[in-house]
Amino acid sequence: MNGWQHRQSPIIWRELLDRGGKGLLLGGVNDFLEYAQHYYGITSMMLSEEMLDIAEENLQAHVEAEKEEEEIRNLTNPLQIWITSASAPICYQLIPLLANGEVFGMTTEISIHLLDTDEFKNVLCGIVMEVEDMAFPLLRGISEHTEIDKAFLQADVIIVLDDILLKREVQSLENYIRKVSEICHVYAPLIEKNAKKEVRVISAGKTFVNLKAMMIITYGPSINPENVIAVATSWETAAKAMLARKLNMNAAGVKDVIVWGNITGCHYIDLSHTKIYGCDSAVWGPANFSRPLMNLIYDSEWIHSEFLSAQSSLSSRVCHCAGMLPAHAVATVLRYWFHGSPSGEIVSVGILSEGQFCIPEGIVFSMPVRFQNGSWEVMAELEINETTQEALERLSHDLIQEKLIALKKIKEMHPYGRDKITTKKKSH
Repeated sequence: MNGWQHRQSPIIWRELLDRGGKGLLLGGVNDFLEYAQHYYGITSMMLSEEMLDIAEENLQAHVEAEKEEEEIRNLTNPLQIWITSASAPICYQLIPLLANGEVFGMTTEISIHLLDTDEFKNVLCGIVMEVEDMAFPLLRGISEHTEIDKAFLQADVIIVLDDILLKREVQSLENYIRKVSEICHVYAPLIEKNAKKEVRVISAGKTFVNLKAMMIITYGPSINPENVIAVATSWETAAKAMLARKLNMNAAGVKDVIVWGNITGCHYIDLSHTKIYGCDSAVWGPANFSRPLMNLIYDSEWIHSEFLSAQSSLSSRVCHCAGMLPAHAVATVLRYWFHGSPSGEIVSVGILSEGQFCIPEGIVFSMPVRFQNGSWEVMAELEINETTQEALERLSHDLIQEKLIALKKIKEMHPYGRDKITTKKKSH
């Protein structure tokens, strides 16, 4: 490798490994002793037997040091984070949020695995190089993957970002649902096979997030359905910001906006529980004093036309965001899942329904939850008004139809079935 000519054992050279220095051939033992005398002003009168004893002792110390380092590495085993469709802009915005320590904790190391098709290999390599150059202290490693059979190995967290580009004038809704089912039919068995038993799966993106979560549960009968959720936080935070602009206040003071139903489809934004803190109005109080939103916004026409309508500016802002908003949403939900959500606050996520709020069982439906102790629970104690109940019935019907279409497409793709398709209920 270095082009040195040396024919007798041992061969000794000097190399500044920690500084990238070039190797310098010294020669044999006599050459080394001569160099040490000249360079350091020291020599050795030790016999060969003594040197061999010291060498053996040094080797043993090295082995013990290596063993200790391995034990330390095992104690700080990093969380394994897998991101699918990692060439998407959301992923590019998400990685710094995951790696800076605010999501999983300032002492938790992580390893990130980017999964996509061969078509996007160069994009993934570019992301890996850029992230490595950022030198995040808690990022143990980042790698790109295009071999689907090796996906999700030892995964602790899986973030499913796969989106289907919707062009309704080109293809029917049924065909898009079929594509989603095909993707999940590949992912779910791999999650069962390769990921850790209690892996947490987050369905995110701009299309079919409820359906992706439901299909992963359906195709992965051994996956804990409580560990599969769909993210609705983009709609929550965008709604809070829009309400804050209307009230000319800080968006941080808007709490408890609820997103019901199909997150990236037909959903209902419920303001009946929304509270306002720190609004500049006629009534003031301490920091923990709040007022109901509906007592402060008297323009009901604005709420129904500009805010709640399907063609509202809120829908436009969320659906056309570049990636920063959904990335923040995923990071926020993960932080809540690992460390708990703010006390008393409502968070909306898509989960497998068990009949809460009279929502039919077996569909992934966005509803209010709280996160604590590494898990979530539905805030079933919330009272809902007649308008909200009517909306839930309508949204449930839409999601049931979507599920039926998906199951029909599954039977068409796999007439004899991979396994019997079941919908699981939580054991008590």
